Amino acid sequence: MNPLYRRLSFVFLALLALVTAPLAQAQRERLPPEDLEIVEKRWPNAKRTSTSLRYLVLKEGDKNGATPEPGMMVAVTFKGTLLDGTVFDEAMDPKAALKIRIGRENLIAGWEQALLRMHKGDKWLLIVPYELGYGTRGRPPSIPSRATLVFEMELQDFGKELP
Repeated sequence: MNPLYRRLSFVFLALLALVTAPLAQAQRERLPPEDLEIVEKRWPNAKRTSTSLRYLVLKEGDKNGATPEPGMMVAVTFKGTLLDGTVFDEAMDPKAALKIRIGRENLIAGWEQALLRMHKGDKWLLIVPYELGYGTRGRPPSIPSRATLVFEMELQDFGKELP
């Protein structure tokens, strides 16, 4: 290859990297700016995953134990709210916990990601960007389009099958 073309290629790639680096950084944040402001003010210590899912560990369970795997059944107690605090769904009684199989696209992506990280007995506050929740369609009438969701959820149990 001609040395001049090699230099021009290098300069072009370097400029491309400089121009696209801020865009790549911006694409990782999935919360709308107005929601991000609320979340950072209300929950400044929330941890953020690479998918922009945020969580706070409210209570640690068996941190040395296993975590659920795709295909397993989980039993979860939860309360789901919008950012303004409006409750749209809940199952807080451990005797009536939601029992569902993970890894089968039965849950929103934010829950799938969180449950795979949780240990039995963990209680988390989960902040789900709309892209990992109900998306641009929402779940009318209780969840509007592009809604950031907040869940308080506790992993009661998990296994291949649950009673």
